[in-house]
Formats: sequence, C-alpha cells, structure tokens
Amino acid sequence: MLIKDVFIKRQRTDAGKWIYEGYRSAWQSLGYSAHYYDNLSEVSGFEDPYYLMAIDGDVNNKESLSVVKDSQKTFLYVQPNCFPKPYGHHPNFQCHCPDEAIDIINGLDNAFLWCFDNVDGTAPFHTKWKKVNTLSLAFDSISYKNIKDDRYAYDVCYIGGRANNGFDKKYRIMLNYFGKFRDSKRKIGIFINKNLTHEQENAILCNSKVCLNIHDKYQKTFMTKDTNERTFKSLGCNGILVSDKEGFTPKNFPDVLIANTPDQMLELTEYYLNMPEPELAQIREKHKNLIYEKHTYIERVKEALAFEQ
Repeated sequence: MLIKDVFIKRQRTDAGKWIYEGYRSAWQSLGYSAHYYDNLSEVSGFEDPYYLMAIDGDVNNKESLSVVKDSQKTFLYVQPNCFPKPYGHHPNFQCHCPDEAIDIINGLDNAFLWCFDNVDGTAPFHTKWKKVNTLSLAFDSISYKNIKDDRYAYDVCYIGGRANNGFDKKYRIMLNYFGKFRDSKRKIGIFINKNLTHEQENAILCNSKVCLNIHDKYQKTFMTKDTNERTFKSLGCNGILVSDKEGFTPKNFPDVLIANTPDQMLELTEYYLNMPEPELAQIREKHKNLIYEKHTYIERVKEALAFEQ
C-alpha cells in the first residue's frame, strides 16, 4: 500500500516547535505530504491511507481514538506517568491520556509508542504503557545550513532558553556555569533562543569556535537519555562542543569533551581554543559526519518506520 500522507501535531512554542518542524521537514524530504494538525478531529474522515505523529493528550475521546485506529501507523509520543517528586506534580511532566484510552491504545497493532528517555528499553517512568520505543532528539539537517558570516564569529557561544518547567532550576545552572567565563578575554555570545531569528541562530552556531551545552535540572534527575536538541544542533552546525555530563552524549559522541563542573567547562573550552586549527578542523569534520550519518530527523523517521510491536 502506497502511503503519501502524514499528519503531525503542531507545536507552537518552545523546543517542541523546532523538534516537530524537524520531523515535518524530514517526512517531506522522504517524499511524504506532511500536514500539521491542531486537533485530531481535523484528521477524522481522511480517506487516503496515512501515518500519524500524535501526542498522548490528543487521544482523549472516541473520535480521536478512531483517528488512531484508522491510521496505517500512529507514532504516539507518550508522557511519563510516575515521575518522582516534585516533577510528577507539575503538568509539564504528566500523562494527559485517560486510563481507558491507554488500555485501548496498548492493544492496537498499529500504535507505536515512543519517548526521548527510554532507559535500555525499560521506560521506567511510563508504567501504564505497554511498550515504549526510544526516538532520541536529532539535528534538522534541512533547515540548518552551513553559513559563513563574520558578524556572528564568537570564540564561545551558548544558545538556549531560560526554561522554567515550574522549578526555575535552569537559570541558576546557567549563572553558575557562565559566571566562570565573565572574566575571560574571549568573545562570548550567550543568547536566549526566542530572541533570535532562525537565520541568526544558524549563523551563530556555524561561525563560533566552540559551542557550550548545559542540560536542565530535570534532565539530570531522571531522563538519562534525554540528550537535549542543542547537542545535535551544535555538532551538526559547528562540530565543536563542550557539554556538561548528561544524557547519552558520552556514549554516542565519545570525542565530545565533558565538563563535570563550571571550572572544568572553562578549562576544556580553552583547550579547544588553543588547539591548532588543522587538528580542530579534523574533530569538527568527524562530529559533523557522525551527525549527518546517524542523528538527523530523517534517520529518526526511518527508525520510527522500522518499529515493530
């Protein structure tokens, strides 16, 4: 059966917007017509065979369940349902799919459940779901291009959000790390991503010498494979990254320098900045090649299509 259409949940803000835009571009590059939806009622009654990329909270009544059942395959992002305190009490970390819908979805042969933080196939925070696959975040190799622009040439850059997630941990972590760079004589660029255009973000990542990466507190607490999208963007655009220790970064990118403390992040950054350019270029090229071979959203779509019950 030839399937030409895929419906994707529209995410309008924060990281989700760029993650699902990456998926939409990837599906399109593979020859599919990729459509955003806001409510599954918009998909109801679609006559041609289709794939569906939905989130668990959208499947909450008979009509939405029918849309899942009628799809050729549904790739359903599922929220955890037993996060430890205090996160489990915050709406950002709760499953919004009714228990009766979960029971039905678990019995469907065409429903493939996935998340970012599946630990060795056990998905310890998804106790109500039958089988949860892992689709790690990735690099949008279609929207991000190799741009040369000296206006955005920083020695060190960081692009991220002051994500609150109800606990305001990220801002304090950022202050702790970036305070170490305050007295350096390097050209430092620290940006809140929502204040940048896509083109500016792209240019900063491509033209800076070293990119920095910091994970949020909740990721350090329990999402041991939830390596943030910044990891993939930085390596895909730039190739040189110094990251805090989190996620699956050390396993998948063994040559990325990992900093366990703010002092060590400054030290490792200086190590890269003092490295001869030919040696630095080799590392840069190696990391970029790895991203394009294994860690683009195109590869993630292929992984999803290969899911088996």
